[in-house]
Amino acid sequence: MKVKTLAITVTTAAILSACSNMDTAKHPVAPTATVAAPTGPIIFKEPDLPAPFYVLNPVNYDKPSDFEVDLQRAAAQPVTKMIATNPKDPTQTQTFDENHLIIPTIDSNKNTIKFSPLAGQNELDVTAIDDFLQLVEGQARHYPPKFTSKMVRRGFENKLKQTTQFLDGYASKDNASYDVLIRAFKASIMARNLDLGAQYTTLSLKYGQRLLKMVPNDPLVNFWFGFNLSEGGGQREAIPYLDKAMKGGVQEAYLSAANNYLYLEQNKNAITVLRNYKVKYPQETLVTDQLIKDIQTQGRTNVWENLNNMKKGSY
Repeated sequence: MKVKTLAITVTTAAILSACSNMDTAKHPVAPTATVAAPTGPIIFKEPDLPAPFYVLNPVNYDKPSDFEVDLQRAAAQPVTKMIATNPKDPTQTQTFDENHLIIPTIDSNKNTIKFSPLAGQNELDVTAIDDFLQLVEGQARHYPPKFTSKMVRRGFENKLKQTTQFLDGYASKDNASYDVLIRAFKASIMARNLDLGAQYTTLSLKYGQRLLKMVPNDPLVNFWFGFNLSEGGGQREAIPYLDKAMKGGVQEAYLSAANNYLYLEQNKNAITVLRNYKVKYPQETLVTDQLIKDIQTQGRTNVWENLNNMKKGSY
């Protein structure tokens, strides 16, 4: 607090106190019981995050995300206590006795996550990274991002910048692993959607192309690449990648493809994709029927708009 502001506050408090004393002298009141001030620590409860935009698992909306599954698998694995020496002070050690999510950083062209208390050489603990990426995906996977306040958005932006910079250090290597590249790819897409800088458009495309070269038929990589093009304005170019993702069983690829066709004013193609979506995922029938009806009667041009409310039946 600035000195001037502090002085004004003290002066105001003194005036109010004097007025209160004068008023009490004229109109005495009965004594009241003294309430002791709380002595315990003040605990700050963080506000709840806004609800995620539709889902967190693009492969199957009815199943938990990979991160949640990995946490369960890590907890179920036997734990081998590991003791590590503090590199800054060899006299200090720390015991690790809880499994984390560990990935290789180089020379691996598939999803190779393991569960261990501590990362070894050429390995990376991604427990906190995956936790954050899941949260930011829920808010910023689709453009424009969905946030309930500017303060929440700023918090996500600052943390995302740090995360992308950290992952870029590993992903920039020529022999970076699949696990590193897919996380750097997702993080750069979210940063692009949050308008954090034009460099993230370039990074997302570069990481996506490297992943496609590494695993050209991977359904999830094709989904994210097509999704990235779609959200960045390349709706027509995204279609073949989303087609491959649909054939590979990625649920959200259907909605992304339908949204692209709407943008391209190819409503018949959009409706065809949605009808196929309903056949493949009958649990989504109510949402899909409403989308088709809106396209036919109201000229709907965006699949994602109000999708949360439609899912809840309150649209």
